[in-house]
Amino acid sequence: AQLVESGGGLVQAGDFLRLSCVVSGSTFRINYMGWYRQAPGKQRELVTRITTGVGNTNYADSVEGRFTISRDNVKNTMYLQMNSLKPEDAAVYYCYAYYLNSYGGHYYDSWGQGTQVTVSS
Repeated sequence: AQLVESGGGLVQAGDFLRLSCVVSGSTFRINYMGWYRQAPGKQRELVTRITTGVGNTNYADSVEGRFTISRDNVKNTMYLQMNSLKPEDAAVYYCYAYYLNSYGGHYYDSWGQGTQVTVSS
């Protein structure tokens, strides 16, 4: 599977952004998808993820109540609505998918190339 993010940019603190991640290629079943971020000098961290069946979600404490993950299975697209952005949210945001490539096949994970989010104070 190929994942392509878009929607990053430069905003001021308190503003909002919506990131998108389009999935293409062969995926028999996507178990879950998520958003990670990595700031300079820091490890990549999980921001949020969503199961593609029931749609269960979980969030990092730092974004709970401000960020919302969603997906459109028809469009094969996942979104991250980020509200009330803070300077500490600045990072490269990556989308991620964990999927089964075929019936009875193997599980794989795939990453997007990342999209930069910059938040000025």
